[in-house]
Parts: sequence; C-alpha cells; structure tokens
Amino acid sequence: MSNNRTQRSRALKFRLPTWDVRFFLCTILLLWGHSTAFADQPPNIVYIMSDELAYYELSHMGNKHLKTPNIDQMAKEGIRFTNALAAAPVCGPLRACMMTGRHMGHCSVRTNGGGTPLRATDKTFVQVLKNSGYETGGFGKWGAGGRDSTGVPEKHGFDIFFGYYDQVHAHSFFPPYLIRNSEEVKLPGNEGGRTGESYSHYEIMNQGLQFIRDNKDKRFFAYFPITPPHGMFDIPADDPAWDRYKDEAWIKDESIKQDIKNYAAMVSMIDNDLKRILDLLKELNLEDNTLVFFTGDNGGQDRFKSNEHKRGFFGPNVNPKTGVEFRGGKSSLYEGGLRIPYLVRWPEKIKAGRVSDLVFSQVDVFETLQELVKHEPLPTDGMSILPELLGEEVVGRKQEQHEFLYWEYGPQTAVRMKNWKAVRPRKKGKWQLFDLSKDISEANDIAAQHPDVLEKIKKYAVESHTPAQPGTFTRTDRHYADSRAKWGTTRLPMTGELRRAMKKIKEKGLIPASEMSLVRSSSENRSNDRMARYVIDGKSNTFWHSKFGKDLANPPHELVIDLGKEREITGFRYLARQDGGWNGAFAKTEFSVSNSADEFPTPIATRTFEKVKDVQAADLKEPTRARYVRLKILSEVNGKPWASAAEIGVIAK
Repeated sequence: MSNNRTQRSRALKFRLPTWDVRFFLCTILLLWGHSTAFADQPPNIVYIMSDELAYYELSHMGNKHLKTPNIDQMAKEGIRFTNALAAAPVCGPLRACMMTGRHMGHCSVRTNGGGTPLRATDKTFVQVLKNSGYETGGFGKWGAGGRDSTGVPEKHGFDIFFGYYDQVHAHSFFPPYLIRNSEEVKLPGNEGGRTGESYSHYEIMNQGLQFIRDNKDKRFFAYFPITPPHGMFDIPADDPAWDRYKDEAWIKDESIKQDIKNYAAMVSMIDNDLKRILDLLKELNLEDNTLVFFTGDNGGQDRFKSNEHKRGFFGPNVNPKTGVEFRGGKSSLYEGGLRIPYLVRWPEKIKAGRVSDLVFSQVDVFETLQELVKHEPLPTDGMSILPELLGEEVVGRKQEQHEFLYWEYGPQTAVRMKNWKAVRPRKKGKWQLFDLSKDISEANDIAAQHPDVLEKIKKYAVESHTPAQPGTFTRTDRHYADSRAKWGTTRLPMTGELRRAMKKIKEKGLIPASEMSLVRSSSENRSNDRMARYVIDGKSNTFWHSKFGKDLANPPHELVIDLGKEREITGFRYLARQDGGWNGAFAKTEFSVSNSADEFPTPIATRTFEKVKDVQAADLKEPTRARYVRLKILSEVNGKPWASAAEIGVIAK
C-alpha cells in the first residue's frame, strides 16, 4: 500500500529536425506551464459529504423514485467514480480515517459510540490546508471527537466548525442547540426530537454559504458533512424539494409511510443544496477556481424494508437497471457497507463526463489534497488520486494503484487486493474470498480454490492492524449533554397520544424520588443517555439501559438503591420503558434488602415480570426494615442480554 506520493520521470531520447526546434520548445514550455498550474495556483476546495446517501440513490444511477437533477448535472460536468469506497462502514471512524489519511488498522477512532476522539497528535488534511494559506470552515456533523476532547475540529485545523460534534446529537433536525467551536448556539423554538421551529440543516447550510461569501477574496476550504438524509426523517412541509414529487402517484399513496416520502424529499433537498453552492460560486466568479467534491459517507442502509422491497424501498444497494445487489449494508464490510457515490468537478481542469473505475477510498483524500496544494508530504496510508482527476499529463506522473486496501470494524476484517476481496465476518471466523470482477454481490466464496491469494491477503491483514489508541476527554458532561440533546426535553420519540398514555408509578407509600439515590449499577449506556440514575428520577420519559453493542454487558444486571434512611418496606414496583421498544424489559428479577450497601442476604422477593407497559408489583409477605435495595435482573422478556427500566418504585409504611 502506498505511504507517500511517488513522483516518476522519464528521459526521452530522440532526434528533432532543426526547423521544428522552435515549435518544440514552445510546446514544451506550454505543457510545462499547464502541468504546474494546479500547484502554482491552488483552487478553493468544497467537500460535500451527505450522510448515508447511497450509491444507487441518485437518479442518474437509475433510481426510479428519487429525483436528483443537480447531482446528475454535476456528474455530466465532472468525473464520476464507480469504485469509490468508504474508509469505514459507519460514520465516526470513516470521518476520522478520511481526516487523518489513516486506514482502520491505524486510525484513532474505530468505534461509533458518538464522540470517540482523535488524538491530539493526529494530523489532519485540514491542518495541511491551513498551513498552506487556506481559510477553513466545517458545517454539519464532525463525528471525530466530542466536546472537551482532544478530537474537536478547532484543534485539528478548522477556523470554524458549526453543527454537531456528537453523532447521537446529529440524529435530530430540531435539537435545542447546535455547536460552534465547542460552544452552544441556541435554536429558537426547539426542544429536541422531531418537531420544532428551527430546522437545523437550514442553519448549517446558511452558515456554510456565508463562510464562502466571507472568504471569496481568499483561498478557502469549505467542508459540508451534511446530516440529511440520515437521522430522523424530518423535513419542513414547505421545503421546495416537495415540488418534485407533487404529481407522483407513490407520494399520494396513503399506504406508504410518511418517513419514506420524507426521505425522498430530503434527498432532493440535498440536490438543491448542491445547486445553491454551485450557483454561489458562479455568482462570486469562483466557479473556475473551485474544486468541488460531492460524495456519500458510508454504504447504504436497506431502510424501509418490506416483503415487496426486501432490500429497502429505495433499493440503496440494488442496481435498478440490472437487479444486481451489493451484499450487506451500513456497518458491514461487504460492498453494501463500503460502496459510495463520488463525483468531482473543476471546470476546465477535470474533463467533463468522465467515468473512472479507479479503486480508492476516503483515506486517499489526505494525499490528494496534500499534493494539490504542494505541501511538504506527511506520511499517510493513502495515495493521491490527482492524476486521475486532472490527467497524468497535467500532474506529470502516472496514477498509482493501491497494492491493497484494509478495513476492520468490530469483529470484522476485510482486505481488497485489486479485484480480490477477502472478508472475515468474525474474529475467529473463517476468511471468505471473492473475485469482484465476476461476483460483485460477494455471493460465491472461492477461498478453497485460491489458498495462495488468501494467504497473501491474510498477511496484509496482520501487518495492517495496530491496537487502537483513541484520544481523551478533559471532561465529559458537555459531551453527554450533546447526546441527550437529540431528544432534548422531549426525551422519547412519542406522539402526543402516546405521551398522554404514558404510565407512572402513583401509589400510597411510594418513597419520593427526591429521597432516594443510586449507589451503583452494573452498567449503563452513556452514549445515548440511558443512565442508571433515571430509574429513580420520578420521570417516566427517561429510562436506564445496560451497555450494548461492542461493550455489551451480559446478565445478571444489578442496581443498588439507597432509600435515604432505614424504612419498613412492603413492596417494589417496576415500570418498563415507555417508548415503543421492549429491549431490556425485565423478566425474572430478584429483590434483596440490607442495611449495608455492600452485603445483601438471600432475596426476599422474586418476580418474573410480563411484557406490559403498566406498573407491575412485587409485594412482600411481611414488611422488612432496611435502608438499601438491590435488584438483580436475571433475564429479559425477549430472551436478550439487556436490561432497561423507566422507573423502580419502593413502597414503605
């Protein structure tokens, strides 16, 4: 795999007639001037990355539902890549890999918890651009370090970053606030969740466009890692994107969910945003000196699945012209998790209408921009694709090819070597091998037929992995507050009817929440604000959930509660989470009491709770005096390893 840009030169020996010397010299001077123009006058750079916009979710790719005329026009005016690959199959790691030019075996960020940070020592291509005289602005979702961490964007080259630092925060288009250089910017009329007065994407786009206006007389890098169409599928009813669908029969079909329709409008909103950016560049006479990228971030998610649409309503991983599928999707290291749309435009510099099959990944953005601005090379895991963009004769060297590409995510590992692709789905699982030139769907494992190829790939995998070393936080309270801001004061995704139907523990003898405190819990899921203390906060719209995902905590789960003083306990109450989910709802549960928070005798009550949202009781045969209560959750209603609760109540005389 290429670690640094390689310059190649060739000596030409030939005889030239005397009468043609003058013409030859003029031609050489002209070509020399043309070949260095890209470096002598570096362009403005605009990088637009739409969150989860998939390879086949564009109308120029044949999608029959989604309308993207402006993106289609950009494909005609620039270059379209067919083998552009995400650096990782999920948001946070791919952004960190792209920024640092490091693949997943070397990158600081390898989990997708929300705000895992870059290290302070990590260098980004934005710092390279800043050192080369660029004004730098980012507008959208950062995803490479929560607030008060070593990974915040203003510590990695950005003059300004406005939007979301935390990925969970970015799920809502109506959060109470956004972040500008680590400080909160209030959004009027918003409480979080799915409704409000200030649509966050509008605020983000407006600030990004203003950044371009403010820096029109300077060199600038404008980064738009925009959040649509990912997150909650919300878009204002009066957005101009809806005009494209007003006559569509499927939009009028009441059997099709509103979220599906919203998603289509959101994709077209992105399409309009691209036009707004390109129109502004033209208005400011910057069009001919601005390099514009338009891409997705990771592979598509097969959302809105049904019996009729088994790979999702919009078929993000299905070629609409042939029916050929990419295997897997977001979070997977098969092609469905990695293949992304990728367009680049620079009038008069990039030949219009080109389609390139060059195999590359987002890791290569660093090297490409580093070469473009002629910065002193910093080591990366990537290669520059500048010769493919501008032409080998312009750049003065041939386009390199990757020896191999490497990915890891959770228990998965994958390596691509030319058209060979090997995937190991589990840490101790068997490697699978595919020939993508014949099997783009990765349906036929041919590992047994090509042991020599697989052995070579496995060596690459071993050599590419180093232990992860993420950055650090000086404090975490603001980061966790950003995660909570997804729902803000609304907390849970409920309609008014569901909220009014929410159960509460109301009973004579119930110890007030204000008099109790949490001593300890076996685990809690902090990244999406499912804290253990919520089981005794007196609020039904908050809930505790044990750790899940990569850091899964297995049963039994434990909670220890301090009642504030010794009391005569007569029973306990349990209220399951009051949203639409059941994950973690208690089944078999033991209750023990003690006057010591560290030692508990035999349980005094055992109850197997049912799959209901009503308050459920576990009463004692005889009152018992104690100050501390321990719950041990042994099983879950669906047989899963989690535990969750909206409220735990203790009844006392």
